[in-house]
Amino acid sequence: MSILFILFIIWANILYAANSPIIIGVPTGLGSIEGRDAWRAVQLAVYEINKKGGVRLKDGYHKLKAYALDTRGAEAGVPVYDALMAVEKLILDKRPDAIVVGASRSEVLLASMDLIAKYKIPYICTIALTPDFEKKMKQNYQKYKYMFRLSIDARCVVSYFTNLLDYLSKKKHIPKRAYILAQDVLWTKETGNAIKMWLKKNDWKLEGFDIYPMGSKDFSSSLFKIRLKRVSITLAFFDMPGSGILIKQFHSMCKRSLLAGIISPVAPEYAWNATAGAVEKLLLLVLEPGPIPVKQISKSVEFNKRYGEFWGEKLRKKLSCHGAGCAYDAVYVLVKAMERAGTKDADKVVKELEKIDMNGVIGRIRFSKEHQLIFGYDPKKSAIACIFQWKKPGIRVPVFPITISEGDIELP
Repeated sequence: MSILFILFIIWANILYAANSPIIIGVPTGLGSIEGRDAWRAVQLAVYEINKKGGVRLKDGYHKLKAYALDTRGAEAGVPVYDALMAVEKLILDKRPDAIVVGASRSEVLLASMDLIAKYKIPYICTIALTPDFEKKMKQNYQKYKYMFRLSIDARCVVSYFTNLLDYLSKKKHIPKRAYILAQDVLWTKETGNAIKMWLKKNDWKLEGFDIYPMGSKDFSSSLFKIRLKRVSITLAFFDMPGSGILIKQFHSMCKRSLLAGIISPVAPEYAWNATAGAVEKLLLLVLEPGPIPVKQISKSVEFNKRYGEFWGEKLRKKLSCHGAGCAYDAVYVLVKAMERAGTKDADKVVKELEKIDMNGVIGRIRFSKEHQLIFGYDPKKSAIACIFQWKKPGIRVPVFPITISEGDIELP
């Protein structure tokens, strides 16, 4: 073999490395509205970054390439093991340099941590909410250090709703009579139980706490009790598609009670027409800005507009309460970390992810020691969530926290 041929092979390998794409894996529950929205947001971010030339590393510019795989992790009856097998299939087939979005369910996220520890791939989760993620990080940082969560967790959800309840009782003088409805999955039950404890400590009367299995389509048994006991506020936590039925039943049966919570099917902009206005006065938590533009966060307004331009207004109006804003930011966070590291090397990228401090669609983005997104109530200081209220003639008005409020809360 001649020396010229050897030099040619070396040169060709260097050239290929310099031009090889950065592979991003997106294994998630594509059957859920959150998963679908997140995947579309990732594609938008990839398009924007590639249009500007790609990712600049020490060996040159690299384009991004994203691959999604449906883990079915958000579907009723799908075992955690099946979702994990799908994640591993994506890793083995596509050899991703990083993973974003990831697990839809908390149960799948916790189980995925050992799988990612095996393959040592930077992983930025943007959907699952369990606080147990941070517990596992504390127990074995070296093993799980490749995992990050760029979304709020169940503790933040609890914090937002307990602060809302406190505000409503003190400023709006509503009676301290509450009822909780929750879906039978880990994050909703954890949220409901934590709020239950807060209610007890703060002299609220909890009139009931009902759990509904995945796939439920009738909530009338609970609504009869809510009406009978004259509950002032009902808190509901659901992300299954069938939970939209709850709104119509509640509207017809419980007109004197305020309904608040996370009910994914009725968070999008199109839900007013879809429910014939039954969502009026409903208070909903959008787990991150973006799906709803917040004037105090310019990037959330820009994202909402660009999403509509890229995917069309019909899909923009269907943006759900969770997934898209975080997923979009996750791609930009990953790219910034890689560019600072100058390489795709996982350990070096992790070190740069730990230093991230940037403004995004969801507010200011930083991670705690446990690789959890730092959240709060002021977008200049932290990432935030947003509670909006449906008002006539079918508009979503941010009302809480006060730092981003664009209107007052109306009572039934």
